[in-house]
Amino acid sequence: MSKRKRDWGRPLARAVKAFYFSAFLLLFLRDFQWQGLALAFAVPLMVSLTTDLLPRLFPCDKLLMSLTNFLCALGVLVLYDTNPEYAYQQVINYGIGLIAMVVCIYLVRRVRQWGVLVWLMVPVSLVLLALPLVIGRETNGARNWFYVGGVSVQPSEIVKLSLLLVLSHYMSRRKMIPWLMFAVGCLGLLMLQKDLGTALMYYGTALMLYFAASGNLPLTVIGLGGGVGAAFAGYKMFAHVKRRVAIWQNPFADYDNAGYQIVQSLMAIASGGLFGLGLGLGSPKTIPVYHTDFIFAVICEQFGLIFGLCVLLMYVALIWRGATIAMSARSGFHGLLSMGCTLMLGLQTFLIIGGVIKLIPLTGVTMPFVSYGGTSLVSALCLMGLMQGVASLNEDHLQQDAELAQGWEVDE
Repeated sequence: MSKRKRDWGRPLARAVKAFYFSAFLLLFLRDFQWQGLALAFAVPLMVSLTTDLLPRLFPCDKLLMSLTNFLCALGVLVLYDTNPEYAYQQVINYGIGLIAMVVCIYLVRRVRQWGVLVWLMVPVSLVLLALPLVIGRETNGARNWFYVGGVSVQPSEIVKLSLLLVLSHYMSRRKMIPWLMFAVGCLGLLMLQKDLGTALMYYGTALMLYFAASGNLPLTVIGLGGGVGAAFAGYKMFAHVKRRVAIWQNPFADYDNAGYQIVQSLMAIASGGLFGLGLGLGSPKTIPVYHTDFIFAVICEQFGLIFGLCVLLMYVALIWRGATIAMSARSGFHGLLSMGCTLMLGLQTFLIIGGVIKLIPLTGVTMPFVSYGGTSLVSALCLMGLMQGVASLNEDHLQQDAELAQGWEVDE
């Protein structure tokens, strides 16, 4: 890993640990609850484990890891301030997600032949996506969840990992039919669930990844047109989509009912101003689903628009690093895998934050790494694990090249 990356990663990791230690300590001093003091030590410790200890096991991109930890810890901080029970569960999800991330790094580093695994992923993923149609519950017009032992599971968050692996595997081998059939099957099941937000994320990622793999602009444009047509069909078919579009156009027309959450979100962002009302202040609970869909509004209310912009820049930096890792990959599969993870995270971020600030209609997806939710957080950290796995392989290749070059110099 280059010295430039190390110089950026370490100071950022230290700043992240200092920020969250002081923030949780401040909340502890406010109400003298021991949980706040525990989190003041636990969250920086989790950051240290991934930015200091993990690179001793695998070559890791410390800058990318520090950005990820900042966003994950931000979610825990905001949740603790608004609902401590959510924060405790999110810390557990964070820990599970970090373990899953390490497993994904190991898989990318060790697995050389993905053919059999990818072939098995296809039927398993389709069965998982079909389960909510059989045993799931409808929420906000979509039927995309089911419960196991009282724990909610969103299969589409799990299947996004297999989707990227399947797309990357077959696209790198120029086999269009297998990945296209799998993608169509996933989209069909998501449409039956009425989960158009996730369907849009799947479709957009597959289309952009296809263009990255082939450079075929005419087919990409045709695919874009097909996506627009499918979105229009979804608008005509589903009443909850029509409501969301109407709310997006004028949320104040139905302020007391359907428009209430977006209006409260906009008011919270406006009340925060440039510098925010302060940690622990404001009225975040007046925003419906403040812990999932609208957590960005809570961040802007408490920390201000400038801090909110900095959070967006964190995502931009994360996307930039992911694209850089993809372009440095030595194999087509690994390059497409890293690019697919980057596209998925970038598109998901745009969809949720764009909906919160009323740039686009609400889609119901979560804010990566920040929103409350076990399946969502673990899935996002798995995506990060896949990207870090590719980054570690890139570093291995650079070290091998350096050793080979040094050997040539000795021979001469």
